[in-house]
Amino acid sequence: MSAILTIADSTLREAGKKRVLLASLLFGSAFLALFTVGLTLIQRDMMSHGASLLERRMMYTFVGMAGLYVANFLVVMTAIFMPVDTLSGEIATGILQTVASKPVRRSSIVLGKWIAYAVVLAGYLALMAGGTIVAGRIVTGFTPPGIAIGLPLMALEALVLLTLSIAAGTRLSTLAGGVTVFGLYGLAFLGGWFEQIGTILGNGAARYLGTIASLLMPSESMWQRAAWFMQTPIVRDLHMSPFSPASLPSEAMVAWAVGYVVAVLGFAVYSFGRRPL
Repeated sequence: MSAILTIADSTLREAGKKRVLLASLLFGSAFLALFTVGLTLIQRDMMSHGASLLERRMMYTFVGMAGLYVANFLVVMTAIFMPVDTLSGEIATGILQTVASKPVRRSSIVLGKWIAYAVVLAGYLALMAGGTIVAGRIVTGFTPPGIAIGLPLMALEALVLLTLSIAAGTRLSTLAGGVTVFGLYGLAFLGGWFEQIGTILGNGAARYLGTIASLLMPSESMWQRAAWFMQTPIVRDLHMSPFSPASLPSEAMVAWAVGYVVAVLGFAVYSFGRRPL
């Protein structure tokens, strides 16, 4: 356990120096500033026009979900690209040959790096999603419902992509690994929309296609379930927002996503343990 924590501590220090994290923080800060200013302008306009409380709540729900959607996307991109070279890049430069030659299990290296990047992602999610929610609360006095359920689901989505990114690094080059994981995320995103559209139109084939895509890559289904909980009932149930899923992913899909993370992490440990350095 001490070896895992040592690797995690070293990886945290390394992550703090990465340009990917710096870029994520800069763009994230710019997004939060823009979101706050835009929401302030919308708030002033609605108040000046005498909008009713229901109208304001509906608008705040839509704008707030749009903000959380962007925050979620930034977290997803960070989860994919920040750790993608943590194994493949260090193998290519010869760093891991030195580390692995010491009395440290290869499994400790993978688990330590996974823990470190999971901590970084949790902090980034707290900054982005938390900043969006706090800005909305300060400007409008409105807080999205269900954030106690929605935010952990967003974190689980990020863990799915983080684990895939690290697993890809045990066999693929940095560029190939990043493209592969991003491609899988794109397929899951498209499959999620097929499932929603298929449900609305009653097209069973499209719905089943989306379900298969979610099983292969459960990232998008976690966001859809999170979005369902973080909207007011009237907006959600009447599908008055593009963020209102017509087909709600079940609790079984959440369990599948958790098992998915465990299985892929196990594969990463197995694969790295048998890769020649």
